[in-house]
Amino acid sequence: MPDKKKAILLRISPELWARLNRWAADELRSVNAQIEYLLREAVRKRAGGKPDETEERGDPPEGK
Repeated sequence: MPDKKKAILLRISPELWARLNRWAADELRSVNAQIEYLLREAVRKRAGGKPDETEERGDPPEGK
């Protein structure tokens, strides 16, 4: 099954990448998954705590 996620190029400083890498490792995630998690949480908070579209549709979480 083809991946339905949008691929993007993200340029960040080596220092920020290192901090994200440590944080991701602490939470047993890849850096990519950690960034996606942080973005998803920021969008959820901005929307007033409402679930995102996939949660509303009942789709399984990514990677499951």
